[in-house]
Amino acid sequence: MGKPSKRQQAYRKAVVDLKPGSVSEAISALKGLDGKLPKGVEPSKSDQSVELSVRLGVDPKHADQIVRGSIVLPHGIGKSQRVLVFCKDQNVEKAVEAGAEHAGGKELADKVKDGWLDFDVAIATPDMMGVVGPLGRVLGPRGLMPSPKAGTVTQDVANAVKEYKAGKVEFRVDDAGNVHCLVGKLSFDQGQLTDNVEALLSLIRQLRPTTTKGNYIRSVTVSATQTPGIPIVAV
Repeated sequence: MGKPSKRQQAYRKAVVDLKPGSVSEAISALKGLDGKLPKGVEPSKSDQSVELSVRLGVDPKHADQIVRGSIVLPHGIGKSQRVLVFCKDQNVEKAVEAGAEHAGGKELADKVKDGWLDFDVAIATPDMMGVVGPLGRVLGPRGLMPSPKAGTVTQDVANAVKEYKAGKVEFRVDDAGNVHCLVGKLSFDQGQLTDNVEALLSLIRQLRPTTTKGNYIRSVTVSATQTPGIPIVAV
């Protein structure tokens, strides 16, 4: 890690005394950070991505405590996702008509085996899992492996493609018990980001494993690409 920029140092200074607040208050604080930059420090010119981070009181080493899911956020994520669909016959045409950038069978699997990863989401029909299964070593570590739980193994390829094009996102708890998920862009208005964060938090609460003891949601922060986390009251 290199030395933080003057802008990043100023952001950190601005949030050091922030107490956890409501989702709306945290979004307001995040969007207001550029207004706290000292003279001579320019705001970022890029439209930064906004991410929600949630620390959960689960032990992902146990299969029954793995928290994962997917959601079509109310206002999308502010970028178009490139979708690949492993399918055949009439499903190829359906996938392309729905907006998929790539659709096909073994020829696509062979390209992926050779290192091609020019897509953000991979969807597969159940009859293609024999072809897709061996790609687990390539797609799994990148979070791209089609899965029935995430809704990316489905017969209804058209609907799945449309959902991801509309801003559907997937999340899965990592080995340290954290969930990280995109919730939009900093250019979104406060209401849009608040809606997206609250929708995602609501789903994460619903997915609480029955075997979890004690506090389920330990901490919640929202951040942009270049900013530190802004704390949200964990409930």
